[in-house]
Amino acid sequence: MLQPEHRSLWELTARVGLSTRRFISDASSRIAVADLAGCGTLDASPEALRGRSVVISSTRQLPTVLALLQLDGVAHRVLLCPPDLASAHMPLIMDEADADVVVSDGTGPAAEPPTPVRIISCGTALAPATTPRDRSGTTEWLLLTSGTTARPKIVVHTLASLIAPLEDGLSVSSEAVWGTFYDVRRYGGLQILLRALLGGGSLVLSQSGETARDFLARAGQSGVTHISGTPSHWRRALMSEIPSCFSPKYVRLSGEAVDQVILNNLALAFPKASIAHAFASTEAGVAFDVRDGKAGFPATIVRGANNNIEMRVVDGSLRIRSNRMASRYLGNGRSLVDEDGSVDTGDMVELRGDRYYFVGRREGIINVGGLKVHPEEVEAVINRHPDVQIARVRGRSSPITGAIVVADVIVRKPKSLTSITDEILKTCRRVLPPHKIPVIMREVQSIDIMESGKMIRRRA
Repeated sequence: MLQPEHRSLWELTARVGLSTRRFISDASSRIAVADLAGCGTLDASPEALRGRSVVISSTRQLPTVLALLQLDGVAHRVLLCPPDLASAHMPLIMDEADADVVVSDGTGPAAEPPTPVRIISCGTALAPATTPRDRSGTTEWLLLTSGTTARPKIVVHTLASLIAPLEDGLSVSSEAVWGTFYDVRRYGGLQILLRALLGGGSLVLSQSGETARDFLARAGQSGVTHISGTPSHWRRALMSEIPSCFSPKYVRLSGEAVDQVILNNLALAFPKASIAHAFASTEAGVAFDVRDGKAGFPATIVRGANNNIEMRVVDGSLRIRSNRMASRYLGNGRSLVDEDGSVDTGDMVELRGDRYYFVGRREGIINVGGLKVHPEEVEAVINRHPDVQIARVRGRSSPITGAIVVADVIVRKPKSLTSITDEILKTCRRVLPPHKIPVIMREVQSIDIMESGKMIRRRA
C-alpha cells in the first residue's frame, strides 16, 4: 500500500507510473494522466497558492480532480464544494474555512463568492506549467456532510486518513478502469478517485443530470471494469435497460442500507461480476466491506479489531474508531468523537443470529404512538415483492398517533400497485409488527435522490 510519507497526491499518483493508457474522463473531456506531468489547468501557478485556503467550485467533476492534483501538498486547505450545495450556506462555510481563494471554472455554488476573495480560473485545458518546488505540506481536505436543508458540517481529513481504506486487500489490476455514480466532492466518490489514481488505473466520472443508462453506456464504451454507487443509484440503473456494452468485473455499493433484493438483482444483471457492499461515513471513513453476497455483516467484525478498526454497538448505534477517521469538525465547536474516541455513526444495527443488519438512521425514525419505525426496514420488506422496483417509506403527521407510515412505490409494468397491494400487505403483516405496516401506499413514477445518491425522505 502506498503511504503518504509527506508526499502529495500527484507524487503518489506518479509513483505508480504514468502510462499513456491511464486516463480520467467525464462526459465532455478525456485527459491522459501522463499529460498532467509538467502541465496545469489553473491560470495561476500553484506556488502562488502555497499555504492558502482554497475553495474548488465547479459543476463538472473533472476540473476539481485536476485542481486537486495541483494543489495537494501546496495549499493549506482545499474545500471540495459539491454543486448541489445551497448558495445560502456559502458565506458561513467560507468563513469557517478561512477561505481566501476560489478556484472555479465559472460554475458551482462558489463561482460568485459572497466575500471579496481572489478568484482563479480552472478548467480541463492543459498548458505548460511550473512544478511546485515543494509538495511536502500536509493539506487539509475539507469535505461537507450531505445534509439536505440544514447547513452541512465541515469535516477535516488528510491524505493519510483518506487513503488508509485502500489497505483492505481488494486485489485490483493496475489496468483497472474505475467508474462511479458518486461525486468526487463527496467521501464516497473521493474513495474511488483515490483507488483509481493510486492503484495505477483510470477513472470515468458521471455528470450531473446524466441518466443512469447514459452513464453506464459511456462507462461501457470506456471499458469500465470496477464501478460504485449507492443502492438508490443501482435501483435506478436496473429500472432502465442496461447497455449491452457494460459488463463490469466488480460492483460496489455503499452510502445507504443494502438489502438482499438489490444484491440479488445485481448478481442477476452482472453474473460475471463480484458484488460487494461497504459501510462508510464522511466522519468515520470506510469501516469495512462485505464480499459474501449477503446483506448485513458478520458479528465477528464487531467482536475484534480488524485492519486497525475498532467497532462497538452502543444502544443499537454503530460506533467506529480507526486511522481512517476524520480529525475533527471545523468551526462549529462540536466534537467528532465520543468519550471513547469513537465516531457515533447514527446508523442503527440489529443482531440476528451471527450477523448484524442495518435497520436505519437514528434521525430518520418515524414515531408512531411512541413506537419506533425505521423506514429502511419497511422498504426492505416491500422491495421483496417481485413486481416492486423501488419503495420509499416516510412518515406523515397524524393527530392520533403523531405519525403514520406512508410508502411510495414504483411498480414494474404492466402491473399496478392496486393489483399487488394485498400481496405486499400480507408480507408486511407476516414479518412486521402492526405499527410498522404502511397505512397508505401510493404508486409513483419516480423517487428523488440527492446528488450524493441518497434517497430523499422528507415528511410526506
